[in-house]
Amino acid sequence: MNYESIIRSAFISLVRNKMRSALTVLGITIGIGAVICVVAIGKAGQIRVEQQLNNLGDNLVWIEEGGRAVNGVRTGTHGMNTLVLADAVAIKNQIPLIKSVSPNVDGSIQIIYGNQNWFTRYRGVSPEYFEIKRWQVALGAVFGPDDVESAADVCVIGRTVRNQLFDTANPIGKVIRVNNLPCKVIAALEAKGLAVSGQDEDDLIILPYTTVQKKIKGITWLDDILCSAVSPEAVKLAGQQAAALLRDRHHLRAEAEDDFNIRNPEDIIQAQLAASRTLTILLVAIASISLLVGGIGIMNVMLVSVTERTREIGVRLAIGATEAAIQLQFLGESVMLSLLGGAVGVLLGVVGSYLIGRTLGWQMEVSLAAILVAAAFSFAVGVFFGYYPARKAALLDPIEALRYE
Repeated sequence: MNYESIIRSAFISLVRNKMRSALTVLGITIGIGAVICVVAIGKAGQIRVEQQLNNLGDNLVWIEEGGRAVNGVRTGTHGMNTLVLADAVAIKNQIPLIKSVSPNVDGSIQIIYGNQNWFTRYRGVSPEYFEIKRWQVALGAVFGPDDVESAADVCVIGRTVRNQLFDTANPIGKVIRVNNLPCKVIAALEAKGLAVSGQDEDDLIILPYTTVQKKIKGITWLDDILCSAVSPEAVKLAGQQAAALLRDRHHLRAEAEDDFNIRNPEDIIQAQLAASRTLTILLVAIASISLLVGGIGIMNVMLVSVTERTREIGVRLAIGATEAAIQLQFLGESVMLSLLGGAVGVLLGVVGSYLIGRTLGWQMEVSLAAILVAAAFSFAVGVFFGYYPARKAALLDPIEALRYE
C-alpha cells in the first residue's frame, strides 16, 4: 500500500466518525490556542516593561541627596544638602565611564496661563538632561548652555501640562506664570506615559537649573545629579566610581555613611522583566498540560477504533497487507487528528491574541516561533500517542481478528 492510499484511507475513517473526531481534536486545539495566546500576552508584557526600561534613560546613573543619622534616627532622602554643582562637574571630568551629566533641582509648583492653572512638578536641569532621559521634542527646541548661563526665563513642558493649559493650541512662544515668574514656552515634549512608580512622566515642566536655583527655590545646592554611563554594562561600575569620588570630595571617613544615594531604578525594571519571563514560562507549562490531555484523548480514541475495526484489520492482513501498512494507516489517522487540532488551535490562538490586544489596548505580537513549535508539537503528540494503538493493530493475529465479533 502506497502513502497516498494510506492517507486517503485514514481520512475516510476520520470523516466516517465526524463527531468523535471533532471531540478528539478539541483538546489539542485548546492546548495549541492557549499556548499561542499565553506567549503573545507574555511578549506584550515584556514589550511594556522594556518600554519602561527605555524611558528610564540612557544607561541612567542617578545620584540623589542622602540623609544622616541623628541620635540613631535617619533624616531620610534629601535630608542633607550636600550635592553641589562642583560635584557634577567632577563626576563628568574624572569618571571616564560617565559620558554626560545633568544637575537637577526639582519640586512641585502652580503654573498659570490665562484662566487655566495646573499644579505640577518642575525640574531644573541642564540641556544634557534631555539626552540622558531620552526625551523627544514634539514642538520647538529645548534651551541651551547660554540659557543656563543667564538663568533665562524659559521652559519646556510635558504633554499633560500642554493639554491642561493649551488643549490643542500651539504653546510655543506663549508666556506662562510659574508661581510669580513669567516663563516663555520654547518646546513641548513627546508623550512618555507612566513611570515605573505609576507617576505620569508627562506631567512636568522643565527649566534651566540656574533659573530654578536663583528665581524659584533660592538655593545653591542640587537635589540630584543625573548621569549617563557609556554602556549598560558600565552602569554599576560607574555608580561605584561616582560614590567613591563623592565620598572623597565630601571628606567622609571610612566608617561614616554616605551623605548621598546611588539609585538603580533599572534594577527594578530588570527584576520585572525577569518575573514576566518566568511567569510566561509557567503559564506556557500550564497550558501545555491540555496538550498532554489531548494526546491521551487521541490514544484512547485510537484504541477504541482498533477494537471496533478488528475484523477489518484481520481481512486486510489475510489478503496480504503488511504489518507496516496497518501500523502506518492507524498512525496516519492519529497524526491527522493531531495536525487538524493544531491548525485550528493556531487559528484560534492568533484570533484570540488579536482580540485580547484590542480589549486591553496592548501591543500584541504573535510569535512565529511559537506557531512553528506548536505545529511541531502537535505532530509529535500525534506520533507519540498514536504509536501504541497503531502497533497494537499491526500485531493482531489475522485468524483471531477474523473470528472477532
